[in-house]
Amino acid sequence: MNETAKHPHGGRCAVNAASCNAGGDSAPPSRRRPAHMELVRAGNQSVIVFLTVCTKGRRPLLAQPDIHELLVMSWRQAIRWRVGRYVIMPDHIHLFCGPSVLTETVQSWMKYWKTLVSRRWPRPCDGDLWQQDGWDTQLRQGESYAAKWEYVRQNPVRAGLVESADDWPYQGELNILAWHDR
Repeated sequence: MNETAKHPHGGRCAVNAASCNAGGDSAPPSRRRPAHMELVRAGNQSVIVFLTVCTKGRRPLLAQPDIHELLVMSWRQAIRWRVGRYVIMPDHIHLFCGPSVLTETVQSWMKYWKTLVSRRWPRPCDGDLWQQDGWDTQLRQGESYAAKWEYVRQNPVRAGLVESADDWPYQGELNILAWHDR
């Protein structure tokens, strides 16, 4: 059920309609929380997860240089999962990640780095930062990763924030998450 979600800054971003409603805002009646399926491990196939995390109330707090730096620092400290490519939008984050250890769930890792960010947040008057949950989807094939990344990196363009995806300063790649099937 992919739809284009309306953003408070007036732009649009294609995300799963429920993804940014997980955690308390008005969610579609079909599912109030993400399913958080068990990761599928098949032989030597890559485990790459696409994750969307939103601010509480979809407040546009994230697309700022100091917050970008804070997020990157927190992801580097939260070493049980590696962050690959990411795009930080004003009110949500899309990122691809893969486990460094197979014992920690993406949900507990997400909770950890969100706590790190919240503790170091430079503007305490912003209050609670995050929606309670996030939306995660395990990728099933390499082409899916490339196609989903291209779609995600175009979000700032679709939102009217830049004319070219390359102009958006709040994106990057911390680790190469290479896809392999065997």
